[in-house]
Amino acid sequence: MEISDLRYFLAVAREESIKLASESLYISQPGLTKVIQRLEKELGKDLFIRSNRKITLTDDGILLRKRAQEIIDLVDKTNNEFIQTHTDLSGEVLIGGGESDGMKIITQTMKSLSNKYPKIHFQMYSGNGDIICERIDKGLLDFGVLMGVADLKKYDFIKLPYFDNWGILMKKDDPFASKDYITLDDMIKMPLIFPSQTNDAPNLKNWFENRKHDLNIVAKYNLIYNAGLMVEEGIGNAFCIDHLINTTNISNLVFKPLKPKLMSNIMIIWKKYQVFSEPSKKFLEELQNNISNKLDNEEK
Repeated sequence: MEISDLRYFLAVAREESIKLASESLYISQPGLTKVIQRLEKELGKDLFIRSNRKITLTDDGILLRKRAQEIIDLVDKTNNEFIQTHTDLSGEVLIGGGESDGMKIITQTMKSLSNKYPKIHFQMYSGNGDIICERIDKGLLDFGVLMGVADLKKYDFIKLPYFDNWGILMKKDDPFASKDYITLDDMIKMPLIFPSQTNDAPNLKNWFENRKHDLNIVAKYNLIYNAGLMVEEGIGNAFCIDHLINTTNISNLVFKPLKPKLMSNIMIIWKKYQVFSEPSKKFLEELQNNISNKLDNEEK
């Protein structure tokens, strides 16, 4: 199985057409058809369902698309790590993370490093903790920014100088909006929109006191923007962290913190014994400097 064959396969899967894919790849339709037939023969599986209008992926084709994309991403990442010189540092740093206020210091580090090394570029991948860890394990990300992680045995990490504050996002005319804070008893009385993943961090488990099964969870989300839209529609109130949704005077929404307070640590992780590219080394050095400067300023 050649890397070029996987790129051709992904093009056909994306275009759902041999004709359109061949045009985007600048190769002949018969040539592209032979590549797909060769892949199917090699794997012993049909990858596409063919019809007059378009071709769609079979279940085996869907699996190959996922694996092929991971392989291509890793090949491209490896190539980028070698495209650099000692005198003119260049390359790419791949960072994954969820929605968190702690991403501020990551973006600040991107900016300060770019000023020093204009040819270093960044790719940001958004996802929940499970997805980020999976991509780090496969070598598809250099770093991951996570909150409330319980198991860090496989990773090295730095705790970021930020905490995420949990609470409830609701409409300003909600019956609970007049309260200064929200308790677990309050949460049990309201329809809730819950994160699809809240990790198994001990502080979250302890806060819910084994009463999570009493919650009325009417919907789940993985992007807080979409959760905000659901709250505005009156579907429910969102269990989320602060500072990610506009709750100023021009907004119809308000954020209420929890009591007792529930906060999560934010950390940047990477695979143990990771062999970093030069750009990734520089990023980590720059981040450590920025963290030290922030802590020094807070002490003054």
